[in-house]
Amino acid sequence: MTGPDPVSSGDSRGSLVPQNRGKMRGFNTPGPDPRSMQGNLPPEAQEKLEELQDLQETAQQVAAQKQQAETNLQESRTALDELEDVDEDTTMYREVGELLVKTGFDEAQDDLEEKVSSLEVRVETLEKQEERVQEQFEDLQGELQQMLGGGPAGGPGAGA
Repeated sequence: MTGPDPVSSGDSRGSLVPQNRGKMRGFNTPGPDPRSMQGNLPPEAQEKLEELQDLQETAQQVAAQKQQAETNLQESRTALDELEDVDEDTTMYREVGELLVKTGFDEAQDDLEEKVSSLEVRVETLEKQEERVQEQFEDLQGELQQMLGGGPAGGPGAGA
């Protein structure tokens, strides 16, 4: 016989929680899985737990966006490096939707340099966002642990 599903514990949001929560890279969730206790938590703790789960989802989305931006950046850098070996008189084409449109060497190089620069900024922004979400996650996790009496007291507002 199987036990109750820790995800659908009577909370209307429970069925929306992905099964892989708590397994996200960089998010350390020591101790028992708080979702298994969700139905037994006081309302304030349930709210904190939902916020924690929302932050995990946000962090996963940011990580996926960052990975995509890093992939695009690497591809653009590779294309820019390949341009160094191309004769400037070579006929070049760029992809515009489903079409290939003739373009000049200088225009292609300028576009790629601009794309690399833009993607570098995007990756840096996503890294900062990832760090902020990680900090928020850790703070909220500490608050939840303190609220449940099982976590270390510390951080801003501890004991207040």
